[in-house]
Amino acid sequence: MATETLKSDTGAGGTSVIRRVLLDNGALSALVVLVVAMSLLSGDFLTTQNLLNVGVQAAVTAILAFGVTFVIVSAGIDLSVGSVAALSATVLAWSATSTGVPVVLAVVLAIVTGIACGFVNGALISYGKLPPFIATLAMLSIARGLSLVISQGSPIAFPDSVSRLGDTLGGWLPVPVLVMVAMGLITALILGRTFIGRSMYAIGGNEEAARLSGLRVKRQKIVIYALSGLFAAVAGIVLASRLVSAQPQAAQGYELDAIAAVVIGGASLAGGVGKASGTLIGALILAVLRNGLNLLSVSAFWQQVVIGVVIALAVLLDTLRRKAGSGTASSAGAAPGAPGSGRRGVFRFAGAALAVAVVVGGVSYFNSGSSGGKTKVGMSLSTLNNPFFVQMKDGAQAEAKKAGIDLTVTDAQNDASQQANQLQNFTSSGVSSIIVNPVDSDAAGPGVHSANKADIPVIAADRGVNKADTATLVASDNVAGGKLAADALADKLGGKGSIVILQGTAGTSASRERGAGFAEGLKAYPDIKVVAKQPADFDRTKGLDVMTNLVQSHPGISGVFAENDEMALGAVKALGSKAGTSVSVVGFDGTPDGLKAVGAGTLYASVAQQPSELGRIAVQNAVKAAKGDTVEKTVKVPVKVVTRENVADFS
Repeated sequence: MATETLKSDTGAGGTSVIRRVLLDNGALSALVVLVVAMSLLSGDFLTTQNLLNVGVQAAVTAILAFGVTFVIVSAGIDLSVGSVAALSATVLAWSATSTGVPVVLAVVLAIVTGIACGFVNGALISYGKLPPFIATLAMLSIARGLSLVISQGSPIAFPDSVSRLGDTLGGWLPVPVLVMVAMGLITALILGRTFIGRSMYAIGGNEEAARLSGLRVKRQKIVIYALSGLFAAVAGIVLASRLVSAQPQAAQGYELDAIAAVVIGGASLAGGVGKASGTLIGALILAVLRNGLNLLSVSAFWQQVVIGVVIALAVLLDTLRRKAGSGTASSAGAAPGAPGSGRRGVFRFAGAALAVAVVVGGVSYFNSGSSGGKTKVGMSLSTLNNPFFVQMKDGAQAEAKKAGIDLTVTDAQNDASQQANQLQNFTSSGVSSIIVNPVDSDAAGPGVHSANKADIPVIAADRGVNKADTATLVASDNVAGGKLAADALADKLGGKGSIVILQGTAGTSASRERGAGFAEGLKAYPDIKVVAKQPADFDRTKGLDVMTNLVQSHPGISGVFAENDEMALGAVKALGSKAGTSVSVVGFDGTPDGLKAVGAGTLYASVAQQPSELGRIAVQNAVKAAKGDTVEKTVKVPVKVVTRENVADFS
């Protein structure tokens, strides 16, 4: 049988070899199909700069996923890697900037932090007998909480020497891609050439058999989870380097992307199967999807649906392929990436790379690059899970339709890293100008700086951008609005009482300016005491939770100032019958739901912005800047206090 197999292999033609490679690698097939599809649908996809962008955008997910590969191969799960990445980066930034620790030692401390988190996970699972899901879920919360405690909820500037990890070599080769490749090679080496790698496959295949064979399973699991923590720390450092700041809320949800990449790459959640190359392909599939959908101007809402469907189809394809080929591929495919794959695995990987190169080269030959047509403007919003920004999007789209321009709107989902990717995509796709509503004013800087170098004008909307040049800032006068809110609340309280403040997302100019304006306005009322300030991230649910807790600790409050209407509405819900009677709540934005609450009397007042007007004026300035016309450095959109007496004028 061995002789027949050898003859069959050596006699197969080139087409047959490529076909077998693709059939034996469901994830690779999916990646090739995606690359071809995106290349045909978008002339901007197969450009050198955009392909480098895909690599950069895959880097953090891939590094996290390499660490998770160890865990999944051994039949475990690690939900904590995103939080551990954020904690490690925060430790590095805090120790290097606040305590004066040398940068080299700060990097070591960050790596040790990741390893320590993984060690605790492994100990809880091995000796505490906790299920991996529970142990790592607990670490997810602990690591995120420690990150917030250390940073006090605010981004911390990253050391310049470490931030070079987010730069390029020679002005074109991204360092994050090099780090990703290096970590991938280390993963492949550990899985295929070391005792701990063989132990992972043995434990994942049959833990009891591994134990009876003499493996010290408990100790091995501690090492496995410690490796996952180490890789998470590296991913966190790379992510923070790209953003030039350690974000305590960074990498939220990345653990799910990492697990998805590993499973898409052919690993089994039951354990015993998985390989580094498969994980890399899985991470690239996710990056290609997000990049391509941005370039195709697919609705931000539909992007999540498409990504979920493609993930499911990719895994289903691989599952069907395994079932169909279980009889013939058992010798080579029972444990992809396991020791013993030898030269055949190398030749298959080389064949796969050749197949992708041929497809990409062929499509690139017939595709002439950038798509022409109307003036193209990209708009990256911090979130579309907020009525204010939905109204801003609607105003921008209405103006774009009126002006006859092509406007692409993306949703950063309050993730500074995702917004950095979107800004990169806009820059490489050759848009005429970019509108950005920053998740974080500091973290948006590098992405805007890249647009500056490409001579693409950038318009900041609602929030400013730090450490980069913007053609103009279109925003409400947040400082003046904060002062108006203080006057309105003080007037309602008769100039005395105890109040609490619900703050927005730390690091954003909107939160900072509204808070500063409110504090300045409150100086005129010395008998009003601020008894508590807590961030609720501009989110209604968080506003509800935070206000519920504050009412317990401060039952005698008479007023609340929330830095947006969503948090104010959460506070109204938490206060119940007290809202509008014994406790007066003032919000900010004048959203439809906020105005309804003002009309109902549960919300005393809202400082009304005009989000649709913000979006409209931002597009107008983006078009002017693209044409080279002069635009004002700052455009302030007026704000006004809305109470029950004048709410009909705004509704």
